[in-house]
Amino acid sequence: MVQSWQRGTLLRRYKRFLADVRLPTGQELTIHCPNTGSMRHCVLPGSPCWFSDSGNPKRKYRHTWEVATVPGEHLAGVNTGRANTLVEAAIRSGVIGELAGYAQRRREVPYGQERSRIDFLLSDEDGARPCYVEVKSVTLMEAPGQGWFPDAVSTRGTKHLRELTELVRGGARAVLLFCVQHTGIEWVEPADDIDPAYGRALREAVAAGVEVLAYRADIRPEEEAIELTRPIAVRY
Repeated sequence: MVQSWQRGTLLRRYKRFLADVRLPTGQELTIHCPNTGSMRHCVLPGSPCWFSDSGNPKRKYRHTWEVATVPGEHLAGVNTGRANTLVEAAIRSGVIGELAGYAQRRREVPYGQERSRIDFLLSDEDGARPCYVEVKSVTLMEAPGQGWFPDAVSTRGTKHLRELTELVRGGARAVLLFCVQHTGIEWVEPADDIDPAYGRALREAVAAGVEVLAYRADIRPEEEAIELTRPIAVRY
């Protein structure tokens, strides 16, 4: 059973999946960092952070980093594993109006020539009107208001764009949804300086008819709450 989030002070992130934090008592703790990206601008030693406790003593690292304080005193949800859950809740509640009206919602469905798995496959009860939704978590703010994706070279992300493009050419609806877990980001654009191939693939996908949406999260760590609340712009 997941216990309440705790606040600490971030000391460092290392070996990709580990971070050290200091508790208010002075105790230092090593926690799991559930983020495979570079976490550019999201690791500020000495800043407040929040982490959850799985309550499982058998886990080597039972605590999980959830929220970071980032430049500008903004907050970022660094647990990328939460992105699909946030999107599913927003679809179910009607926040993402562009994805309303589908009777079925399936997750992690195999598709495409490159053996990918789509995050969500939406459809009518009989499987008609399929809508393929790929979710990407955005936490990099490169300049005030400017969200970038990806934060590191992403051959997997580029592959997904190729798959979505082929789906649209085959007559299906395909959507790329940026789940923005950063309270300071006002729009999202491709990080061409980091991964120019992804930027090219994104623009080709848009030209082919792939829809691109971005929704930003409200982050309230004292309430253990992260939820998508409003759409923001996407720039190409």
